[in-house]
Amino acid sequence: MRFTVLGPVDVCDQGRSLPGLAPRHRAFLAYMLLHARAVLSADRLIDAIWGPTPPDTARAQVHAAVTAIRRVLRAAGVEGVLQTRPAGYMVDPEPGQLDLEEFTALVSAARAQDDPAEAARRLRAALGLWRGPAFSGVNADYVDSARAQLEDRRLAAVERLAALELAAGGHEEVIGELAAEVAAYPLRERLTGHLMTALHRAGRQADALAVGREYRARLADEQGLDPSPAFLALEEAVLRGLADAPGPGAGGVEGDSRTPEGPAQRPDAPAQGGTASEAPAHRRTGPDAPLAVPSDLRQVTFLPYDIADFSGRTAELDLLTRALPQEEGVVTIVAIDGMAGAGKTALAVHAAHRLADRYPDGRLFVDLRAHTAGQQPLGSGEAIEFLLRQLGVPVERIPAATDERAALWRAELAGRRVLIVLDNAADAAQVRPLLPGASSSLVLVTSRRRLPDLDAAHSLSIDVLPHPDAAELVARIVGARAEAEPDAVAEVLLLCGFLPLAVRIAAARLRHRPRWSVAYLAERLRDERRRLSELATSERGVAAAFTLSYRQLDPDQQRLFRLLGLHPGRDIGPYAAAALGDLGPQEAEHLLEDLLDVHMLQQHEPGRYRLHDLLRQHARDTAAAEETPEDRRAALTRLLDHHLAAAHAAMDVLYPDSAHRRPRVERPAAAGLVFDDPAHALAWLDAERTNLVLAAAHVTDGDRQAHAGLLATTLYRYLYDHAYHDDALTLYGKALEAARLREDLAGAGRALTDLGWVHQVQGDDRLAQEHFERALATCRTGGDRRGEARALIGLGRVRVGADEHDEASAAYRRALELFRELGDRFGEAVCLDCLGVVHERLGRYAEAGDLHQEALELFRAIGSRGGEADALDNLGVACLRQGLPEQARDHHRRALELYRRFGYRRGEAKALNGLAEAAYALDDAAEAARLHGAALDLARELGNRDEQTRASRGLARTEG
Repeated sequence: MRFTVLGPVDVCDQGRSLPGLAPRHRAFLAYMLLHARAVLSADRLIDAIWGPTPPDTARAQVHAAVTAIRRVLRAAGVEGVLQTRPAGYMVDPEPGQLDLEEFTALVSAARAQDDPAEAARRLRAALGLWRGPAFSGVNADYVDSARAQLEDRRLAAVERLAALELAAGGHEEVIGELAAEVAAYPLRERLTGHLMTALHRAGRQADALAVGREYRARLADEQGLDPSPAFLALEEAVLRGLADAPGPGAGGVEGDSRTPEGPAQRPDAPAQGGTASEAPAHRRTGPDAPLAVPSDLRQVTFLPYDIADFSGRTAELDLLTRALPQEEGVVTIVAIDGMAGAGKTALAVHAAHRLADRYPDGRLFVDLRAHTAGQQPLGSGEAIEFLLRQLGVPVERIPAATDERAALWRAELAGRRVLIVLDNAADAAQVRPLLPGASSSLVLVTSRRRLPDLDAAHSLSIDVLPHPDAAELVARIVGARAEAEPDAVAEVLLLCGFLPLAVRIAAARLRHRPRWSVAYLAERLRDERRRLSELATSERGVAAAFTLSYRQLDPDQQRLFRLLGLHPGRDIGPYAAAALGDLGPQEAEHLLEDLLDVHMLQQHEPGRYRLHDLLRQHARDTAAAEETPEDRRAALTRLLDHHLAAAHAAMDVLYPDSAHRRPRVERPAAAGLVFDDPAHALAWLDAERTNLVLAAAHVTDGDRQAHAGLLATTLYRYLYDHAYHDDALTLYGKALEAARLREDLAGAGRALTDLGWVHQVQGDDRLAQEHFERALATCRTGGDRRGEARALIGLGRVRVGADEHDEASAAYRRALELFRELGDRFGEAVCLDCLGVVHERLGRYAEAGDLHQEALELFRAIGSRGGEADALDNLGVACLRQGLPEQARDHHRRALELYRRFGYRRGEAKALNGLAEAAYALDDAAEAARLHGAALDLARELGNRDEQTRASRGLARTEG
């Protein structure tokens, strides 16, 4: 049993939240847990919940709440926790059951510890108990003050932990945590001081001073106060670049007021002529912040700290550290691009630290702020000033005009070897003035946009992390817990889309919540509606990064991006995108390429575009917020209409023999989408198959459900011939559901028959027969004679499999009558071929051959290549039974050639088995074994149990 108030108020049993507690009941329970083991009168509870104005029913509500809480606990087998005393009520949890008590105990134990490492461990465990603001989900009069008191206790623990970590040299590890807390509590001096200390010790002096200036300004603006003397001392120490700046009023560890050990300076310490006093007083942050520059330029480094748990990117680092040309006097430029959160800056900084020794004249860094929340991109002139001042150029020497600054910049770098990181660039125009001239320098540029206009630059596009690297990153951050749950880690990585930012945030949440299992985090991430909100902290988040990229798009790009989130398929081509956005194909392709250039889309093959899973959810959320329901509906309708029209056009080219069986489509295919030949039509269907099925399955509203049935009927031959059984089951199932909802008997009968064929091919004759019989009854009720004939053929196939040849023959002959009455020559040929199989099974081989030959001629007359292949293959079987193995082999070879030429995979295994049987009859057991083996492999891949059995028996025969 577990009671929690440090976050959502809850009662859990074995990790499962107990049902039955309304929000008002939780408010009562939380107050009693806050005062555990104290007897609380009804009047005190009323005052806590409602304050000075309780309702008339307050006392009755107290009794009702107590009863509800007790009922929930009793249902879980817990007695005695909630007690009724003469003076009121008392909650008496057992040790370890209440998170607040555990937090208090851990903090107290940490304070009493002499070992700093053990104290830090206990504080981190205490803070890991927090799952959000205290008393989340509870509204009552007492909540605000109680929450504030507990939050103050939490912050005190955060500050104490930071002090211990800083004293132990863990400044780099605490920067992210402290930055998040300072963002939430900007007027908390001790937090701010700890962050300044951590930044300073990580070599980020300018950032540390900027944090201090921000605190000073806020304190003056909001409270009219000045910082404490201790804070001023810290700020002065950072400004002077002392090696070990003291913490705010507490040095490193809380209560320790030690001072720095002597005047030793950091490499980036202020030097004469480069102090902060030279900058105008009104300049505060960013490129205007005062910079401290060493007198020895070779020592200068303004690189951010390198992430200790950096993982992967082996190939990229190899390119950056070994494969790049190092020609003397020539600038080397590498443009690193990738989607938001891909880890571009981390890669550039990590590489820069590894390469630092090669560039002894300086390592410089500037954030160009193309995608920085709340800030405009940095102008080239401002960036050059910032870089010049990093080189030690006094501010009075820096010209005002950008072109003059660029000339000075190139002159300062002439003949030097400097490494420059230009982070977060907007475009090539922003970067071009910042490039050195005659210099052996290296420039690493990061951008969310591809920079093809940056002449002579090496382009390095980074994608998401491969699974091993992402798993290594989680293991480095989380530790043994990740190693103990490899399957859950794999699921978390998949739900994060292997995006480094998402993986890092997810792992950080686990690290700071020691009671969470990896599986629990995976469960939280499975909910698509909350996934992006889960992948966020107070300082950064995946959705926030995506939003910044989205806002950089122009209106047309924004609209297409958010509409792409509505697309239920896995990828999209220009014609489908054009339909979705009501655009011309060329305009759509242009916008898709624009989105690809800024990494809002990915491209896995030419002409096919897709959204990263997390970007897809962001696009969907954005569409819900910015598109009306009518516009979203209209976009999907256009896409469905396009799918159906294009599929119809492709099938007409690929299967002209059965055009009469496909539904009429009024809307033509998109302008320009013309299928020149069967190969082109087949390639389009292969590329769009998954999208077509997913789109049809996505439809839920009644007036568009006919789309599933129309598409199922249109694609039947393609799905059957190419053995796409799983897709077929999905599409036909959706078509059946839609037909029943619309009371469409013909559609329902068709879908039942189609489902029956798939089950029959997969070897489930019982289920196939059930579907065929239901289809037959439905079609007869609806007067659908063609549907009745198709169902009869299916039943005939099942009867053949059961050796019920008379019943099979009767079904085929009735179907033949119906097709001839309808003038359906394709159906007539199918029936003749099926009757030939029955005669073959009955030993009437000559009659079987005649029927297959008649079917073959009819298939050829109507141009049915698939039917021709089937008839040839069956004719081969009949010839073999008549003792004509060479003729049988010729028929099977021609059948196999047709199957393969047109991609009819369903028939390949059958033809291979036929060839094997002919080879065996010709005394070539080795060739028979080879062919049966190939047939077995293919039949297993396609799930064709009949041909698997046939191949296995053949192999046994050749081995015997």
